Amino acid sequence: MIKVFRNWVHRYFSDEEAVVLAVLLALGFAIIISFGDSIAPLLTGVVLAYLLQGMVTRLKKWGVHQAIAVWLVFLLFLSALAALFGIVVPLVWRQVINLFNELPRMLVEWQAQLAHLPDQYPALVSSGQIDRIVASINGELGQFGQWLLSQSLAGLPMLLTILVYLVLVPILVFFFLMDSDKIIAWLVGRLPRERRLMNEVWTEMNQQIGNYIRGKAVEILIVGAVSYVCFAVLGLNYAALLAVMVGFSVLVPYIGATIATIPIALIGLFQWGLGNEFMVLMIVYAVIQALDGNVLVPVLFSEAVNLHPVAIIAAVLIFGGLWGFWGIFFAIPLATLFKAVLNAWPGAQGENQGRELQPGEVVAEAP
Repeated sequence: MIKVFRNWVHRYFSDEEAVVLAVLLALGFAIIISFGDSIAPLLTGVVLAYLLQGMVTRLKKWGVHQAIAVWLVFLLFLSALAALFGIVVPLVWRQVINLFNELPRMLVEWQAQLAHLPDQYPALVSSGQIDRIVASINGELGQFGQWLLSQSLAGLPMLLTILVYLVLVPILVFFFLMDSDKIIAWLVGRLPRERRLMNEVWTEMNQQIGNYIRGKAVEILIVGAVSYVCFAVLGLNYAALLAVMVGFSVLVPYIGATIATIPIALIGLFQWGLGNEFMVLMIVYAVIQALDGNVLVPVLFSEAVNLHPVAIIAAVLIFGGLWGFWGIFFAIPLATLFKAVLNAWPGAQGENQGRELQPGEVVAEAP
């Protein structure tokens, strides 16, 4: 047994670069797990900088000076941020308040409709089953009400956190854009001189993460905007709130669309009943999801590494449980990172097929 373990260690960890990469990965994950909440503004700034760096690069290719390109993109970012908090957030917040005000009346009507089911389908549903369902719903709503009250009491710290984000994140984004070359050079200078393995992994992941962040942001905007237009044209109540929910549901592959279907169906059912309007709503929503999965995603993520659906779901569950929102957002890139490391690891396929670095070559710069 000891000999088998020794052979396994010799095969996969005889390369010093592999040991250094394993230590760096373990250290990075340990820092995020331990200090994830504290460095969340920093992570937000990095994500937004990745999102905007492509525009800066495009302007520089057109002959615009670095500083001017950064300022133009940064002012565009501030304008979008102002529109978000000046138009979208107040609209969604008003609809959230209206929904909570309407919720008691909606629950009474749903319970009344459930009470008629034993008369309509006596062979399938009994009055006792309906009573248990209603009691279970009321219990869950009571717990939700207690949670909502606790959240409202903790509103001041949350408001302070939002204010901190609004101040720190734009500053971080600006300096990440303006000094990206200096920051990368400083980080590269702290790495070992021999870094062929790290170069292979970084070259693949740098492109993948940049494409993923920009593609996912565009997907959220397109799906959310199209959903809002369709819901508003159909006259669905709480169109903005539901559209935001549908837009962010794309962060969780396979699961998000299913979860977003429930509130859309319930609100449509309460507003129209099982009529033609409800059927049209569900058909339109199904078409949006079909176009997103079969047209938009292949176009936006055509260069992404293919991952099995089971691997994607497992990554969402694992990293989402560890880091919450950011774990869900980066689940696919992190799964791709593990795949890239396994593919490039010495001994993973009998021998390392990695490309030898040329003299003076360093880790690739961020896009």
